[in-house]
Amino acid sequence: MSSFSISLSGLLADDQELSVLSNNLANLNTVGFKGETAQFQDLFYQAVGSNAGSNGAGDPVQVGSGAVVGSTPTNFTQGTLESTGLSTDVAIQGDGFLLAQQGNVTQYTRDGNLSTNAQGYLVTSDGSEVMGYPAVNGVANPNGAVGPLQVSGGQSSPPQATSKVTLALNLNAGANADATSAFSSEVTAYDSLGSAHVLTYSFTKTATNAWNYTVTIPAADVGTTGNPIDLAAGTLQFDANGNLTSPNPTTPISLTLPTGDTLADGGSLSSTLAWNLTSPSGAAEITQVANPSTTSSTQQDGYAAGSLTGFTVASDGTIQGAFTNGQTVTLGQIALATFPNTQGLLRTGSNNYMASLASGLPTVGAPGAGGRGHISDGALESSNVDIATQFAQLILAERGYQANSQAISTENQVVQAALNDLH
Repeated sequence: MSSFSISLSGLLADDQELSVLSNNLANLNTVGFKGETAQFQDLFYQAVGSNAGSNGAGDPVQVGSGAVVGSTPTNFTQGTLESTGLSTDVAIQGDGFLLAQQGNVTQYTRDGNLSTNAQGYLVTSDGSEVMGYPAVNGVANPNGAVGPLQVSGGQSSPPQATSKVTLALNLNAGANADATSAFSSEVTAYDSLGSAHVLTYSFTKTATNAWNYTVTIPAADVGTTGNPIDLAAGTLQFDANGNLTSPNPTTPISLTLPTGDTLADGGSLSSTLAWNLTSPSGAAEITQVANPSTTSSTQQDGYAAGSLTGFTVASDGTIQGAFTNGQTVTLGQIALATFPNTQGLLRTGSNNYMASLASGLPTVGAPGAGGRGHISDGALESSNVDIATQFAQLILAERGYQANSQAISTENQVVQAALNDLH
């Protein structure tokens, strides 16, 4: 009667393979899903025959006991990356898993369909917090401890007081040395609290190749009324070629409030606030040629406080926050984990895996380092299940199931015939 159990083992193994194939097809559109394959192996063997299980030549005579699904290895090959355009979506290109923590339990996933929770933390589709390296003062340390990544929720960029102002301008060499030559230009600068102040640069020609200048701030900005307050005043001297000769172009002009004056908002101007007369490369920014007086560009290095408007993720997992003041600040860095034996990972559902003794301990680090893959922002990794392959395997599994069913049917007919002969 062992033939019944042999065929039954084949039926059970084929049924398990059908379950594996069905699960693969059911997850054809699951983000980051990795397909499995049912691997069969034969069971133990029994020695038969009269010579201790061997023939006259001493060769073994054995009969097998059936088949069983010995393993269901996972196919961890790369899935196709599909662009979504959402900054919260990330795909891993290469080896590695996102770390997803819920409570004290850390799981691992390839599903980069992320979002933010009410506290502004980056979470997976089941609500687990994505782990990485939170930034401190705009710097993420991939050698530090991992923690949840906050990417929204009222984060702000602090203001920076202006310390350098540069104007690229020309003063008309053909202007009369009187009030008709008056020319002015405005630049917005910021104090230590991020408040904006309009600095007015005024120029009047006083003689050939000579111009008086003043740099002023509105009186209201220092809590007074009347004429604007001078931050600097003096004379610009040019040579016959229109080049600035005095003051020394390489020496910035300091812009400071008169002694005793303070800003009305309680902030302060930078102690190093200066008007640069040359560019960083040393090129002259102020000329005097026979063209209309005009300002071609202005630059300053201060900015107001800003609120977070969004973020992007770089290929190394660095999360760059964009703020309303035009600044880009690092908010953190996503971490990835790799394992000595990925086949040893335990599937727990919700696109998650857990480490096991077979998988070994995870090695956690920054994307792109230590053999870990890179991050693609605004994309998701598709399931790597190939429908054509699965359908072909379904046909083979079905034939195997039918063959074992037919074997059982035949064995049943043989037994029935034998029983009938007894009667």
